[in-house]
Amino acid sequence: MGVLDREAGEASIAEEGPLPDWHTLMREEIEQRLGTGPSGLSTEEVEARLERYGPNVLQREARETRLTVFLRQFKSVLIIILIIAAAVSFLVGEAIDAFAILIIVALNAVLGFSQEWQAGEAIEALKKLLVQHAVVVRGGERREIDASGIVPGDIVVVEMGERVPADLFIIEATSLQVDEAPLTGESSPVNKAPGSLPPETPLAERSNMAFAGTTVVNGRGYGIAVATGMKTEFGKIAGLSQQVADVTTPLARQMDRLGRDLGLIAIGIAVLVVIVGLLQQRGFLEMFLIGVSLAVAVIPEGLPAVVTLTLALGIKSMMRRNCLIRHLPASETLGAVSVICTDKTGTLTRNEMTVVRVRTPGEEVTVTGAGYAPEGEFLVGERTIDPLADPGLRQYLRTVLLCNHATLALEEGGWRIFGTPTEGALVVAAAKAGLSRDDAPETVKEFSFNSTRKRMTIIYREDEGDVAYVKGAPEVLLSLSSRALLAGSVVPLTEDLRAKLLAEIEEYASQGLRLLGAAYRPLPAGLEWTEDSVEQDLIFLGFAGIVDPPRPEAAEAIRLCKSAGIDVIMITGDNPLTAYTIAKNLGLSSEGALTGADLESMSDEDLERRLRTTKVLSRVTAEHKLRVIDVLSKDQAVIAMTGDGVNDAPALKKASIGIAMGIKGTDVAKESSDMVLVDDNFASIVAGVEEGRREYDNISRFTRYLLSSNVGELVAIVGGILLGLPLILIPVQILWINLVTDGLTALALGLEPAERDVMQRKPRDPGEAILTRSAYLVISILGIWLGLLTIYVFSGLYEIDLDRARTMAFTGLIIFELYNVLNFRSFRFPLHQIGFFSNPTLLLAILGGLALQAVVVYVPIFNTFLGTAPLTLADWGLLALLGLPVLIAGEAYKVIRLRAGKGAEAPPVPA
Repeated sequence: MGVLDREAGEASIAEEGPLPDWHTLMREEIEQRLGTGPSGLSTEEVEARLERYGPNVLQREARETRLTVFLRQFKSVLIIILIIAAAVSFLVGEAIDAFAILIIVALNAVLGFSQEWQAGEAIEALKKLLVQHAVVVRGGERREIDASGIVPGDIVVVEMGERVPADLFIIEATSLQVDEAPLTGESSPVNKAPGSLPPETPLAERSNMAFAGTTVVNGRGYGIAVATGMKTEFGKIAGLSQQVADVTTPLARQMDRLGRDLGLIAIGIAVLVVIVGLLQQRGFLEMFLIGVSLAVAVIPEGLPAVVTLTLALGIKSMMRRNCLIRHLPASETLGAVSVICTDKTGTLTRNEMTVVRVRTPGEEVTVTGAGYAPEGEFLVGERTIDPLADPGLRQYLRTVLLCNHATLALEEGGWRIFGTPTEGALVVAAAKAGLSRDDAPETVKEFSFNSTRKRMTIIYREDEGDVAYVKGAPEVLLSLSSRALLAGSVVPLTEDLRAKLLAEIEEYASQGLRLLGAAYRPLPAGLEWTEDSVEQDLIFLGFAGIVDPPRPEAAEAIRLCKSAGIDVIMITGDNPLTAYTIAKNLGLSSEGALTGADLESMSDEDLERRLRTTKVLSRVTAEHKLRVIDVLSKDQAVIAMTGDGVNDAPALKKASIGIAMGIKGTDVAKESSDMVLVDDNFASIVAGVEEGRREYDNISRFTRYLLSSNVGELVAIVGGILLGLPLILIPVQILWINLVTDGLTALALGLEPAERDVMQRKPRDPGEAILTRSAYLVISILGIWLGLLTIYVFSGLYEIDLDRARTMAFTGLIIFELYNVLNFRSFRFPLHQIGFFSNPTLLLAILGGLALQAVVVYVPIFNTFLGTAPLTLADWGLLALLGLPVLIAGEAYKVIRLRAGKGAEAPPVPA
């Protein structure tokens, strides 16, 4: 078929309607639909189609500006309330109060902005993965063009080492193999060949298609471009990533709820007290100032900044555990994870194919060592053997080495395979035996592998004559063999031996092993070399069992996940039997495996039920992963999704927390994630979960501590008004307590070490409020105690010296709260069990708080701004004695609970 004219091409495309399933068509049908042929398109036709379809690039989602990201930091209800409080303070002339509030708001915004600016770059990363250049046939000539200029109907040439520039229907292939792991999750390269396939063929098995963004690892071929840009499978995933909305974290929702509650409480109390004061004939301006003081007392101004700083410090701690957090709330969210949906290849496994067994006709040999390092032993039973001294094993290894295109090289960072992983595994096995191709004979002929033949042959010119070395599916080679190498001698392949070997092939396959057989044949002189003539009367040598070995720490990580109440689900594009076997070896119990086809035939309700017992999902697409997350989310599960490929990007973005691989992960996966595993180690997730749980526990601790302090301030002010006393604390003193003294100790409380059983309890309920009824009770009891002590101190002195009385109340409340912070280190274990010095930062913060209070009491300039007066040493001693029972009562409470057997069962923070 020649080059069609422009009108014919446009007509054929216009009539096609919805895009067909290209893999189901024959070459002639596709050429007719796309108006193309062996000579490709004309220049005029290409220009017309570029105008119609657009360039072969991904559409870019509008990037958020720096201003947008910065303004988003002010969406929190608490932040909005603080800004309103600052405005009111300005209106009533309290500029110092307003300035202090705005400083803390600005600090919070800057910290949040600095962490979030790198987010939202998934589409840019996707775009970078597209090839920059491509070779096409146009007007009968080969041309190198910018890949963005490819249009549907172009004839595209692909070769080893290149990325596929568009979705192609293969029309010619020579040993063509494509690595589709970034797109489908399939761990081994896919052989490509022309032909049509049934409609139900899954994406990972479409051997007549090559997809944009994948890599050619062997051979070469020609294909017709059937989809470009956003119409490619690659582009569809980019579109899914754009459509997925960011998920609000549990902590963000809880803090917003807390902010709304505190705002309503602040307004209600302030209005009520102002009304009471007016009824007491107090002046309106005085009562307005008191109302502002109450609002400031109720709202913990330092809470947003302390939360932000605690999360930022947690990020640094996680980085030491090889968990790179990209968004502040993600570190806390990780601690709430109840389900981890993990990829298999490169996550639970090493993504390095390894020969573990070689079965020759005479014996089974175990091969030790994992990965691509040529280090290991050959064992028969428990006995180590010399592989070169065993004629059958030596010949098998030499054959698979010679009938091979992969090479092994030592580079910076370790050993690397150039070629397909499966062929690489055979090269490594031969290298473990001391074999190499350095002295290989001359190659004279090759019959390439394809999915129909399931074998390849390379003929070498040996000293004794030409020899054909054959590698392929062991059952195919057995059918072509009439002899076998047994005990160093070539013997007839009897039916009994053939049946025995076939049975063992099935046994190996049932264990999830990938199998490759080998055979050879000295060729008689004068034989005409064709596939049929050469590949017969072969001498069968045996077959190897190859696995992608599990990471050694993955099994322990899964066990720890179980003890922490975290469900693990393997989601992979690999073969279901292989995936199930690896899951079983890792200790991941599952009732069989579900395939992508199974998912499509099930309702959401059925899928939800199956996921309770079936933990292995194979042959899945990006859409399937999104559906699984949707189904799991109906139970309010907090879902972590791990992955490394392009196909993982939408699910990584939609999951509660997306976790990408740092070493083998694509840029797309990393930019779509919330966290990156620097070492690609699944076990690091467990360390991250522990750190996340510690962070949330500490956020809960200092939230309760700050609120109990604020209740104390509220009780002191309201109680004083009801008793007809002057204002006990002025607004600037309350701000000093909330932002400086309480802020330091609260931040130090955020560094409290994790409790010893933090990974032996179930994940927290993400719907549960950060403050429960019992927590409010604890806060109220302690706050009322602190407030009444403050009123007691003030009431005995105000008639003598108001400034001194206010300073005693101000200083006393700070001392009482510094005692109280020790109570919140744990509500389960007393100090002598957790260790008084186990959080030295907190002790330094307590001493720092006392030192700062001494400064504001004795430095004249602070006396003016904060309304303080110097105190005597006796005053300090009295306040210290009055506050000591607060700590003693808290310790006694914990001891009583432990002796009653309740402390060990209680949550780590008062619930």
